[in-house]
Amino acid sequence: MVSQEQRRRQLAREKFLRQQQRRTESRRKSRIRNSVIASVLGVILVGSLALYTTGTLKQDDDKTNANAEVTPSASAPSKAPDPCDKPAEGKVKSENWKKEPALSVDKSAKYTLKLDTTCGAIDVALKASAAPHTVNSFDFLANKGYFDHSKCHRLTTNGIYVLQCGDPTGTGTGGPGYTIPDENLKDKSLKDNTYPAGTVAMANTGQKDSGGSQFFLVYEDSQLPPSYTPFGTVSDAGMKVLKKIADAGENTGAGDGAPNATVVIDKATVTES
Repeated sequence: MVSQEQRRRQLAREKFLRQQQRRTESRRKSRIRNSVIASVLGVILVGSLALYTTGTLKQDDDKTNANAEVTPSASAPSKAPDPCDKPAEGKVKSENWKKEPALSVDKSAKYTLKLDTTCGAIDVALKASAAPHTVNSFDFLANKGYFDHSKCHRLTTNGIYVLQCGDPTGTGTGGPGYTIPDENLKDKSLKDNTYPAGTVAMANTGQKDSGGSQFFLVYEDSQLPPSYTPFGTVSDAGMKVLKKIADAGENTGAGDGAPNATVVIDKATVTES
């Protein structure tokens, strides 16, 4: 027979075990809750940082260029159908130069940049008088076939709305080997730290006068500090192409990654009129 003392001890043990189980369950739920909160905050924070101005259109100094950023790892969303065609046959060039090409553009002339992409033609009216070094560099690089067959490697869809191109390596770290000065940072179109839809501007490393070959096309008004040389404006037809690319989304699901669309510049041409 169980004595009163044994029964008392048994009940005490059972009470202790129940308390331990409740504490264990409480800690487990707390860990799960904290893990979920941390994951959500992590995605929001990393997404925000990736889109913060210093990283937004920034070339990677350590690796070399225009606008590589670490993007958060997130489960990729289901892909929309690729709206673009297959790239033309050909390979990107890996040529580099030690210094900026001599200034040869006519500041009083009109220049147009045409990007024949797999998603459609994007025409850009260039601002030679306001950004002569930038337009001169594009004229030089386009004539060398530097942009041909290169991918537009980055699309942002949260906070800022841009398609970034101009890196033959497709990694966001490439450049022509030289840098060009910042220009036209007081352009009248840049109001309230906003780059309006249709703007084409230079990416950089976050340092002064560090532009290379990478550039971005704004498909929706984007809040950015006036630190990126605005040197062109996309045509209405070109904006439709950008919209098509943007609608296909990017591959991280966090608002900053490679475009889901196959965006390749088959040919880049600068013409004077």
